[in-house]
Amino acid sequence: MTLDDIAAPGPADRIHGGWLGRIAGNMLGKPVEQGEVWTRERIDRYLRRAGALPLTDYLPAPPDDGGAGAPLRPEWPECVRGRIHGSCRDDDIDYAVLGLDLLETHGFGFSTEQVGELWLTRLPYLQTFTAERAAYRNLAGGLRPPLTATCGNPYQEWIGALIRADIHGWTRPGDPGRAALQARRDAVLSHTGNGVYGAMWAAALISAAFTAPGPRHALDRSLTVIPASSRLARTVRRVASLHEAGVAWEDTLTTLAAETAGLGWIHIVPNAAVLTAGLLYGDGDFTRTIALTVRGGLDTDSNGATAGSVAGVLCGAAAIPRQWTEPLRDTVRSAVFGFDGVRISALAERTLRLAQAGA
Repeated sequence: MTLDDIAAPGPADRIHGGWLGRIAGNMLGKPVEQGEVWTRERIDRYLRRAGALPLTDYLPAPPDDGGAGAPLRPEWPECVRGRIHGSCRDDDIDYAVLGLDLLETHGFGFSTEQVGELWLTRLPYLQTFTAERAAYRNLAGGLRPPLTATCGNPYQEWIGALIRADIHGWTRPGDPGRAALQARRDAVLSHTGNGVYGAMWAAALISAAFTAPGPRHALDRSLTVIPASSRLARTVRRVASLHEAGVAWEDTLTTLAAETAGLGWIHIVPNAAVLTAGLLYGDGDFTRTIALTVRGGLDTDSNGATAGSVAGVLCGAAAIPRQWTEPLRDTVRSAVFGFDGVRISALAERTLRLAQAGA
């Protein structure tokens, strides 16, 4: 189903769609979340062998003969088609939940220090990774922002801040500038440079999706909140130019992989290329968007989650095909204290109240 097939959804349906899309996209990408092993080519070989191309549902279980080609993530039994009974726990969802708690607790005027305090109070240390773990360790050691982001942290431009940005887009619908400023206050706890720009870009992208007629318009608006000369902005524009020129999705990703070589599979820049390509070549179709994004490789669960959030806001919850939403059973597993087992619909309702309060 595309945007042309349905009436424009309202804010409540779009926010609910964002939550559902984020969780579904995360679950789709989770089994192959190891970019140096699960390359784009290997993912497609796996899907082709299982008869799952085109990809229109969650990943199939690995074959009994051990022919998967590489081990899936340990969580795969909870994330493959036919075995999903509610969402599995993941940091990509934990940070959306934690962001909701942040805004409910401290309001839109929250400080970076309050973000850190909430991490220490609500989030277990061993459920943090890369830049977030470094920042958590620095917080526990008594450092304050911005030193929490720069001391002993080689991951400052990785994807972690981007995965925390959705709540700022959902609660500032149609206002990318304010969404980006909120995301920046969150991001500087653990990131610098393109790592911070990634969070601002994602928040603005999700915010813009509430009023944009399609993904290209949302992407164009999102680029207005970050420096045009940044590598992140240049990479997003590069993908858009190749798409506009009629270059095939596969060839676009091959070109960008060469141009971003050496940055690593969790760095924000190559992942932004995969995410942008998924959104543009998905062209507003929810299933195609998250499928192409995950098939693009790299940090598959994070990219799938953000692509699902944008696509879910664009089309609304009611338009997301049921094969993605029904297995979730309206339930979130979370490591955030006090939120495990909460209803997805309840999270969406609480987010809507914040969006209305901030209007």
